[in-house]
Amino acid sequence: MKYRILFIFAVMICCCIAQNAPAQDYMVGEGDVLRINVFGHDELTTVARVSGDGSIKLPLIGQIDVGGLTLLQISDRISKLLSDGYVVDPQVSIFVQEFRSKKAFIMGEVNKPGFHVLSGNTTFLELLSVAGGVTKDAADKATIKRKADATNKEEIIITVDLKSLLEKGDTSRDVPIMDGDSIYIPKTGVYYATGEVVKPGEYKYVDGMTVIKAITVAGGFSGIASKGRVKIMRKVNGKEEIIEKVKMDEPVFPDDVIVVPESFF
Repeated sequence: MKYRILFIFAVMICCCIAQNAPAQDYMVGEGDVLRINVFGHDELTTVARVSGDGSIKLPLIGQIDVGGLTLLQISDRISKLLSDGYVVDPQVSIFVQEFRSKKAFIMGEVNKPGFHVLSGNTTFLELLSVAGGVTKDAADKATIKRKADATNKEEIIITVDLKSLLEKGDTSRDVPIMDGDSIYIPKTGVYYATGEVVKPGEYKYVDGMTVIKAITVAGGFSGIASKGRVKIMRKVNGKEEIIEKVKMDEPVFPDDVIVVPESFF
């Protein structure tokens, strides 16, 4: 519930920022629908879909290539073509009426996994909103895999700190999402505390977890706990191991079972 409230608040902040951010550097692609306006010449107003070869058709000037160009570059190109004997000092403005060309794939602990269209310059938080937010079992980290291209010769792996972004509101963690990105939000790890603790049960694992922290989360030792004989049951390479008489600063790992025995006295 806490993550959901913080997520909604973070998205609201992000959307406010996005509404004030310029979109003229958006690079168009196949399937995008553009609305082209020429100030003072309503007859030249056009709505055109970018074709598979990256072109659109306009009155007077016909077909022009726009694939891979930004909105500002397209506006400049159309202005130059219109000024060549058609319109004196044309003022051209372009808006994306429908975003269709760029997509990202998000999977794991989100409510609406799958491919999602990127509506202009999209950040991780905005995409997370489109995907319905994280589930209650989401881990504290997300991974973005970015494919190699002309700029990046090798696949790039980006880690997003969900706890800082959603819980602490650190928008510096809100990275831009690119066309073709794959985002994965894993399920959080858990550990178990059993025996002589106040609240035996399953608990969410967090980085830096130790035995004493884990027992504290479980309510602490009961009145008859044998604090010196705490043990951990852990699976290693598919086999169960038992670590006896662990120290209180012993690291705890996901799926560990912390057993606190009863004192003999």
